[in-house]
Amino acid sequence: MNQKIKVAQFGLGPIGRSCLNLLAQRPAFEIVGGIDIDPALAGKPVAEICNLPEIEAGVVYPSFDAMYEEVQPDVVLHTAGSRAAVSFAQCRPILEKGLTVVSSCEELLYPAYRAPEETKEYDELCRSTGARILGTGVNPGFVLDVLPVCLTGVCRTVTGVYGERVVNASYRRQPLQKKIGSGLQPDEFRALWNEGRAGHAGFKESLLLIAHALGWKMENLTETLEPMIADHDIKTAHFEVATGLTCGLHQIVKAETAEGYAIHLDLKMYLDALDPHDAVRLESDPPVEAYLKGGVFGDSATVAAVINAVPRVLAARPGVLLMTDIPLAAGASHTSPLLAA
Repeated sequence: MNQKIKVAQFGLGPIGRSCLNLLAQRPAFEIVGGIDIDPALAGKPVAEICNLPEIEAGVVYPSFDAMYEEVQPDVVLHTAGSRAAVSFAQCRPILEKGLTVVSSCEELLYPAYRAPEETKEYDELCRSTGARILGTGVNPGFVLDVLPVCLTGVCRTVTGVYGERVVNASYRRQPLQKKIGSGLQPDEFRALWNEGRAGHAGFKESLLLIAHALGWKMENLTETLEPMIADHDIKTAHFEVATGLTCGLHQIVKAETAEGYAIHLDLKMYLDALDPHDAVRLESDPPVEAYLKGGVFGDSATVAAVINAVPRVLAARPGVLLMTDIPLAAGASHTSPLLAA
């Protein structure tokens, strides 16, 4: 494939704009426009919004249908939500045209869990039109799901998977610092969690993707969350958090099979976190343990994960795809030609 891939960006929040900035540095891609429901952005040049004066990148459209009347992308990058059912509905017009969607929606990592009927419906739609849709990212999408699956590839047997991620959220984007409860009373944050309005999305999906890859049928799937409490006053670019208030979260998902094979994922994401890192430990033959000092910085890495997946998704079969359905994505330098699928 020698022609440039025509890409449109659906959602122009911090992640969407960051996607456009990376796309602009990759010669394999041509940005043809953006899609966002904010009426203040409609008709504005993408290059102006994203401070990319050196490129021609089309304009912002209020909907995909409005864009398709003027330009036809090959791929749409979707960074506009966390819920599988909502994201499927947003992407329906794109999939009906037989196009490819790569999304950062957390629940699309394993959509059959929370949206089983929609997953079946949209898989059938994609197969009939030749479209593809994939959910990916860093967490979920790599650190606590795809990476553990990759590590099992050198094992004779696997009976347990443990993943741990500690994130210093002080340098992350404002929406993430808000999502982890920064500045809230601990009981207020717990109440939001119980209402499904707080916490890290897609965590159960990470566990279920591992189980799917290993062929394990999980039982007793549980998820818990407790606020991390600030032991000193904290100030970031977006929040001021006094001692005793919530500065983040500690979230755990666990499940096991009838045979006792277990998956346990542990996430601490909080302001001024000590010893940020990512770690995976397998109960396996041979034993495998990996430690990523400092951890993978989610904001920039999520953008890379979405864009690096594009050539692989374009070459995949039509349907609702999982990360385990495509070849491993690989990074590229800014001057690299299009990677072969």
